[in-house]
Amino acid sequence: MTDSAPQRCSWARDGAEMQRYHDTIWGVPQRTAVTLFEFLTLEGAQAGLSWRTILLKRDGYRAAFAGFDPTVVAAFTDDDVHRLMNDASIVRNRAKITSTIGNARAWLALDDPVEFIWGFVDGAPMQNRWSEMGQVPALTAISDRMSKDLKKRGFRFVGSTICYAYMQACGLVNDHPVTCFRHDECAALG
Repeated sequence: MTDSAPQRCSWARDGAEMQRYHDTIWGVPQRTAVTLFEFLTLEGAQAGLSWRTILLKRDGYRAAFAGFDPTVVAAFTDDDVHRLMNDASIVRNRAKITSTIGNARAWLALDDPVEFIWGFVDGAPMQNRWSEMGQVPALTAISDRMSKDLKKRGFRFVGSTICYAYMQACGLVNDHPVTCFRHDECAALG
């Protein structure tokens, strides 16, 4: 008997939500400002936690942070911080909450956030050809450069590892191994 299930990245086997995220989002080039801001927020929120934890709270984050509209989030006040610190649908970490508000303000200061983010890969997704997930790096020279540039512009929770995870999530880099059915699908979207 042959298993006809498609081959996936090893991390996508941790429940239905992770599989759905892997099969429909991770590695797909994202080119809208709101989506790019959303993933910058979620990747920063993930620091020190599992991605599964954040993924399961994604809807809560959308509700708590006004659908990730950076203009609305940038206008949040101390009252909003207090409200968010009591919102169990997100990670209640003051530094992460205030960084999201500050990051929204920094995001709005960018001339063209989409062009800025995609400029780190010259506008086109990098296509890696790993044979297994163990070969995928946690950070690269490009994520180092992105991290330094974002920090210089006032962003927080944007270390190099977070930036590389962001690049993977938003399709700036295709890190699905060639054995994963999504590798070629994502490559075709580039």
